[in-house]
Amino acid sequence: MRIALDDFGTGYASLSLLQRFPLDRLKIDKGFVARIDEDAGAAEIVQAVIGIARTYGLGVIAEGVETKAQELTLRALGCAEAQGFRYGRPMPTAELLDAWRNPPAPSKTAARA
Repeated sequence: MRIALDDFGTGYASLSLLQRFPLDRLKIDKGFVARIDEDAGAAEIVQAVIGIARTYGLGVIAEGVETKAQELTLRALGCAEAQGFRYGRPMPTAELLDAWRNPPAPSKTAARA
């Protein structure tokens, strides 16, 4: 079993939890991700969370990624995992399983991106 600490960087997910629980990942709150390209403070917080995760040997997942610019900025900061509407909308389980079993062929445009 793996454990990710959700909404890290907000008041509900404090630093003390890093020592109290056997965590595997930190999830960066979408509020910081949404402003990462327009607010230097948000980008600095994201970078700090990534640094904290590395210090503790944890992975990092960015929540709420909606744009390619956000994705690229997160990658540049060292965050390799993300979730959000950029990658897909919520869907029923049956639809998800079908998409998993029958992935679409990559388009020529997607291959170059």
